[in-house]
Amino acid sequence: MEFRILGPLEVRDGDRLLPLGGPRQRAVLAVLLTRANEVVSAEKLIDELWGDEPPETAANVLQGYVSHLRKELGPDVLLTRAPGYLVQLEPGRLDLHRFERLLDEARAETAERAAATLREALALWRGPALADFAYEPFAQAEIARLEELRLVALERRIEADLAAGRDAELAGELEGLVSKHPLRERFRGQLMLALYRSGRQAEALEAYQAARRALVDELGIDPSPALQELERAILRQDSSLDLADAQAAEAPRRAHAEAASRDPLFPERSILVAPHDEASLDALLALAEPLARRPPRSVILAGLVPDPAELARANAALQERRAALAARGVAARAAAFTSSDLGEDVVRFASQQDVDLLLLDVEPEQLDAIPGGYVGTILTGAPCDVGVLVVRGRGTPSFARDRPVLVPFGGADHEWAAAEIGAWIASTQGVPLRLLGAAGAPKEGKRDASRLLASVALMVQQVAGVTTEPLLVEPGDEAVIEAAEDAGLLVVGLSSAWRQEGLGATRLAVLRGARPPTLLVRGGLRPGGLAPNESLTRFTWTLAEAGR
Repeated sequence: MEFRILGPLEVRDGDRLLPLGGPRQRAVLAVLLTRANEVVSAEKLIDELWGDEPPETAANVLQGYVSHLRKELGPDVLLTRAPGYLVQLEPGRLDLHRFERLLDEARAETAERAAATLREALALWRGPALADFAYEPFAQAEIARLEELRLVALERRIEADLAAGRDAELAGELEGLVSKHPLRERFRGQLMLALYRSGRQAEALEAYQAARRALVDELGIDPSPALQELERAILRQDSSLDLADAQAAEAPRRAHAEAASRDPLFPERSILVAPHDEASLDALLALAEPLARRPPRSVILAGLVPDPAELARANAALQERRAALAARGVAARAAAFTSSDLGEDVVRFASQQDVDLLLLDVEPEQLDAIPGGYVGTILTGAPCDVGVLVVRGRGTPSFARDRPVLVPFGGADHEWAAAEIGAWIASTQGVPLRLLGAAGAPKEGKRDASRLLASVALMVQQVAGVTTEPLLVEPGDEAVIEAAEDAGLLVVGLSSAWRQEGLGATRLAVLRGARPPTLLVRGGLRPGGLAPNESLTRFTWTLAEAGR
């Protein structure tokens, strides 16, 4: 039996296409396949199918959908596992798993073989992923993640073809990709290199100017340092760009990947700092600068101003900060421009740069506007992790670098994202990560969270080498606020239900009442800050995966 989600949802048993029922029944299978071999709770499935208005009979209807699917798929494939259901697949049964396996294999192959392997991987796509759910809210994040994965695979296939000497035949394909994805710098750089190696130096330089115009017009920033260096190398006809001198055709793909950070086509991943209030820039940079050092990242400073009269002053202030960061050994870029839609412009920045983390600020009274407002727009659209620093006036204390980072943790997906960001911050500061869990209630038969916290601690130590400390407290905002008293930073995860429910009363009380600086974290689609450079999307890197 073969399962396909890289295109319309299909299940085939030999030559026979299995009937999967109506739209909602198919949606149940789609959700389970995107989390194949993992238990998905019934509550999660109901939320995905009906949103915030499920019928009273939702649980019974869901059971009916599962029963009908089980008749088609077999009892050994669709299993009931508390608190929900599990699609259990052997290796190679799901096209996405085959795609990811081929991408992994290509990393260790020579350029010729890697190009063939990546073509085989891309041939598994039969159109947009989950194409029959293109307009369903539950599928949007997964579709975006898979499309990003496809584009990265395409970039790597072109990279392998360039290394194998297929420059002339790539130029036309890359021109089409640049037209379709005008702000994706990797395609721009590959086009420049293909043109240059084909003896078309003038066109390669014009391709750079076209890239610069597109980035300035759309985002208000210059091309990345890597793309600028590629232009300079083309101008001086640097021999390192020649295929023979690079010796890329026969180099193992793993060695090529290790050299990626030095290659003009592989810009550094970055941290985007986009303050809403200029007065918050110091506090945001106090978080961003250490994170940019370990592992190395560039910092992008974005100044979005509503009044054109403020543009020159804002840009000068950002350039001064950029120069100060550079003097301290941190790669940085900065740009200011006018914006009538702050949220959409910040999302555009984050979408087109290799951003691991987007940092912005918010005042406590602005939290009430979520899921609306500019912050809600950013939380909805940004593909990377987002950290929202709650700024309580100009007297907001800076992150105390000698105190632990505190993360309330109950095991939900959004709390994993907060733990990962918290571990990254703690590792750069050399301070413990303190994990806050619920105390037990023996009379009610409820165990405390110490076993869960111990599991997280082992994973965090394995990935980040961070000392961890468990702390058990009673449920409720008052206990969290009290526990945060001696913390240097409080990191709180944002529930995936925030669009329907807002932040929630308990989370709002904590964000407003905690003494130390507080960072609200929403996990994104892209790799987190602790992920190795060769990671493709968050799907291939989470703390949970690392601990298996």
